[in-house]
Amino acid sequence: MEKGCPFGTHRVIEPVGMLPQAAKKIDNTMQIRSNELLIDVQTLNIDSASFTQIKKACEKDISKMEKMILDIVNERGKMQNPVTGSGGMLIGTIKEIGPDFPDKSLKIGDKIATLVSLSLTPLKIEKIKKVNINNDQVDIDGQAILFESGLYAVLPNDIPEKLALAALDVAGAPAQVAKLVKPGNTVCIIGGGGKSGVLCSYEAMKQAGKDGKVIVVEYSEENAKRIKDMNLAHHVIVADATKPVEVYEKVKEVTDGEFCDITINNVNIESTEMSSILITKDEGIVYFFSMATSFTKAALGAEGVGKDITMMVGNGYTKGHADLTLQIIRESEDIRNLFEKLYV
Repeated sequence: MEKGCPFGTHRVIEPVGMLPQAAKKIDNTMQIRSNELLIDVQTLNIDSASFTQIKKACEKDISKMEKMILDIVNERGKMQNPVTGSGGMLIGTIKEIGPDFPDKSLKIGDKIATLVSLSLTPLKIEKIKKVNINNDQVDIDGQAILFESGLYAVLPNDIPEKLALAALDVAGAPAQVAKLVKPGNTVCIIGGGGKSGVLCSYEAMKQAGKDGKVIVVEYSEENAKRIKDMNLAHHVIVADATKPVEVYEKVKEVTDGEFCDITINNVNIESTEMSSILITKDEGIVYFFSMATSFTKAALGAEGVGKDITMMVGNGYTKGHADLTLQIIRESEDIRNLFEKLYV
């Protein structure tokens, strides 16, 4: 059995020399190399920005969405939305383990969640069984390949599989909040009512402590009420994050003009960069977790308003992110109940 590149470059078809994530097309032949895993896939969790784009393009028509997803995978060998560039993740059962795969503790039959993007994961879909239009999940019959360098988590026994999948899909966000937020900080979560936003709000409240302040900006009245009812913020602002001056004025009011030490952007639509930038103090931090973020808009926008801030691109991985996120589900009965209602 031949050994492949740890990063999967042996599967890149076009353009040659790229890594799988940046490639337009990869080889999704489900015959593993000696350092790969073969997974029987149960459910895809499509990235929120990607799923929103697909839903909008197909006018929420399930049959059109199914065709669009199949066309993307058949054309590219992976689930990478050509508009957003993003993917998602999956859960499935290990079917075959290459003899050179580094983790010798894994067993055939183990259920895992991949923690690397579908935008680089070789995937073959035999059948789409169900598109869950309200939670970004797609049940399929199919298979996928995980490279030697690919991250994954064995699914825990005490959390339902689809709940774990939903939480792990955004595990990088609350884990980065845990690293960034210090006691006494003023933190704003833009898009705090969604899946990643709820987890980030919980972790921000925990890390900022009794002397800190957590603000959530949310477009949806329903999501805003949910945050209030769950006591996940000190202030909840209903506002449109694509209108930066509106957000600026409302955050200015609740912070007495002091603004925020750290802003976390979880919004799954475009053009929310300037709201994040305007409400952040000089020498503060903006963490863009959203895959809808434009580097150009953020960089030139901050320069244009004279903001000396640190802007971080949302890396979906940070050490310990899976364990931290699953621990939130265990700690918070409210979040667990909410996620079970939405995703299980």
